Amino acid sequence: MKKRLDGLPVLRSLSLRLGSLAVIGAWHCIVGPALCLAASQQIVSTDPVRSGVATAVTSAIVIDGMLDEAPWRQAPNIGDLVQRIPVAGAAPTERTEVTLLYDEENLYIGVMCYDSEPDRVLASQMARDAGLNADDRLGIVLDTFRDQSNAFHFATNPAGAMVDGLVFANGETNDDWDGIWIVQTARTDEGWSAEFAIPFKTLSFPAGETVWGFNISRTIQRKLEENRWTGARFQTQFFQISEAGEITNLEGLAQGVGLDVRPFIARLWPRPETGGDTVVGKPGLDLFYNITPSLKLSVTANTDFGETEVDARQINLTRFSIFFPEKRTFFLQDAGVFNFATTGIDPPGGIPGTGAEIFPFFSRKIGLLGGQEVPIDYGAKLTGRVGRTEVGMLDVRTRDVPNVDANNLLVGRVKQNFLEQSYVGAILTSGNPASALSSSTLGVDVRLATSDFLGSNQNLLFNAYGLTSNNEGVTDENSSYGFGAHYPNDRFEAQVLWREIQENFDPAIGFVQRSNVRMLRVAGSFNPRPRPSTGIQQMFHDVFFTRFTRLDNGLVESWDIYATLVDWHLNSGDSLHSLFDLNPTYERLFEPFEISPGVVLPPGEYRFMPMRIFFTSAQKRRVQGSIGLRFGNYWSGTAKEIQTGLSYKLPPNFLISFNANQTFASLPEGDFIARIYSSQVSYAASPFLSFSNLIQFDNRSGNLGLQSRVHWTIEPGNEIFFVFGQGWVQDLERGYRDFRRQDSRLATKLQYTFRF
Repeated sequence: MKKRLDGLPVLRSLSLRLGSLAVIGAWHCIVGPALCLAASQQIVSTDPVRSGVATAVTSAIVIDGMLDEAPWRQAPNIGDLVQRIPVAGAAPTERTEVTLLYDEENLYIGVMCYDSEPDRVLASQMARDAGLNADDRLGIVLDTFRDQSNAFHFATNPAGAMVDGLVFANGETNDDWDGIWIVQTARTDEGWSAEFAIPFKTLSFPAGETVWGFNISRTIQRKLEENRWTGARFQTQFFQISEAGEITNLEGLAQGVGLDVRPFIARLWPRPETGGDTVVGKPGLDLFYNITPSLKLSVTANTDFGETEVDARQINLTRFSIFFPEKRTFFLQDAGVFNFATTGIDPPGGIPGTGAEIFPFFSRKIGLLGGQEVPIDYGAKLTGRVGRTEVGMLDVRTRDVPNVDANNLLVGRVKQNFLEQSYVGAILTSGNPASALSSSTLGVDVRLATSDFLGSNQNLLFNAYGLTSNNEGVTDENSSYGFGAHYPNDRFEAQVLWREIQENFDPAIGFVQRSNVRMLRVAGSFNPRPRPSTGIQQMFHDVFFTRFTRLDNGLVESWDIYATLVDWHLNSGDSLHSLFDLNPTYERLFEPFEISPGVVLPPGEYRFMPMRIFFTSAQKRRVQGSIGLRFGNYWSGTAKEIQTGLSYKLPPNFLISFNANQTFASLPEGDFIARIYSSQVSYAASPFLSFSNLIQFDNRSGNLGLQSRVHWTIEPGNEIFFVFGQGWVQDLERGYRDFRRQDSRLATKLQYTFRF
């Protein structure tokens, strides 16, 4: 029986489930006096912390990018930036002035980017959340709690693109967070300028504190030069919040009532295969309330995700599950609170992942079942912190669908921060999105991190975890545990990962890539920076060894070595990422494996060694391309994989790109071809109005899909989406070029934010 939908059941459901969070809190209290003592005694760095002053203003600031009001001229700037790349610690080749102002409602950040060649400033995109790696750009982080781990991130380029996100765990990012703020830019004969206005209602911060963590980065793309206010060392990444400076004098800040109410109206026009048009419409509501300045309640009712982008196509040529990232806004907001130690160590770009990913909480399991949407009646989420303790609580109720009854799904997370960058935490999930059977997952994790290892300004990270899933009818072999150590620095990098994933470990609201294995990964990298006269910015040399051993019989299931001999990033911006990378591989099949429809590999041992070449041209160019070739032995035969990409930019409005990934395999068991094609055409009339079109095809499903999206921001927080989708299915009986229309879909969504 469906519950009546109104506000009270939502809040009552949340309050009832806070008891489960108390269970986790009880564990936290048992951790002992030693941990409590460590949490209260923060290590204070001996390095001086760079400090800047924010100036209070009472006169109006017009956000037009010009920085021509009197306060901008009269207030002190925060001091010069320092070059990080290409020469760490040197003076920048171009001057940058940064000034901070604030009034009762907003923090204002004004930046003047002087440039001796203003006609060569690069700005290729202006759409909301556009990728800015090809452009001159500014990045800002605000550590409002001064916890040296979490922050808000804002960025722009000379075209005024608005990019934002959240930083957590001192370097991990959630780029899908969208806050309510504004930035305007202006081009001048002296360079370009940017003017940010960030409402205090958009931020969370502790009441009464007058000091925030702050850092700013400026990139001059044509020179491949990055300048920062603090942390201008090769081994320090911009999102290492522990390296931020501080801004002071933030007196009397307030968030008002702290309530955002966002009603929306959604309409959907599906065209079933039977013909005829059906119009489906519904109103809904998103609500955000700051219970305290640092603790936020988010509620969604009659939830709609019609504006969400489609997934990128993938063809699975492995024996194990593939991962599709979350894209729905409600679940992405504050997602870092639920981050777990199993996701904290990634390989460098181009190096394959472990193939043994574990997420005790994976939000795509909620509201999606077998690729189909499961309607959500309501969701409630409590996120934030109390002192140095971070908490996260999620409760979602889904509706009845065929074969699955309505369900309540619960996630609780707590992390106790201690020292400068470390924490100990716990997670609890309850419910099963795909079954009426009871299910829960409980886990604990610890992270120990420093950016001043042995007093040498080097980074070091260690984490460990333990998880157990409790599914009805399963009583043993249902755990996973492991540890990882990472030395992520500029010249030398190393990592060790070990984890055990038992056969029956299956978190119902989580994701497990493979089970019944024990994994070991050992890796090291040597990444020197030659003299600039060589034309090479940095050289990367990696060796990664990964081995999987079966738990049931103790036999090695697979191992591989990935060796990068030549990976050169040139001063021109071009990169020779791979020149004959070596990848000797061993695989043991214990049962037949259908690698492609009709192509079945028999049980047995397989040894092969593919090689890889990959080159990309500089992103700063109007026409940019990449080509990669992987070739050699493959399982019982041979294969070639060809990756190609080509993009054309008409700055800053127009971008068209085409990508293809094709595998041609010749095996004694049969030949097959796996193809994925995709093309994107985007046009941004302004930072507030953008049009995007994505076309994708893969020959495994034979499906050709189109999604067209219009995103119009009337003003920050008030938006209209139009999303059109069309699918066609390849009719092989009539020929490879014959496609039959499968479905049509048009969705619209209007949302308006009331702030109190």
